Amino acid sequence: MSVIDTTRATHLGTNAFGLGVARLVAGFTAWNDARITRKALSALSDRELEDIGLTRGDVANFKLR
Repeated sequence: MSVIDTTRATHLGTNAFGLGVARLVAGFTAWNDARITRKALSALSDRELEDIGLTRGDVANFKLR
């Protein structure tokens, strides 16, 4: 069995600059993850989306938490 690790290290220190950069990186990473997920979901047919309980509108409004 293979495993894919999707965690990302963002520790850049505890000073204000390091925390600011870490937040910036985390924000960009969250945006990019949501973009990739929306792209993958958009490639599914309406039937496939229905199978997983989503609609095209859900895909358009998708945001990671």
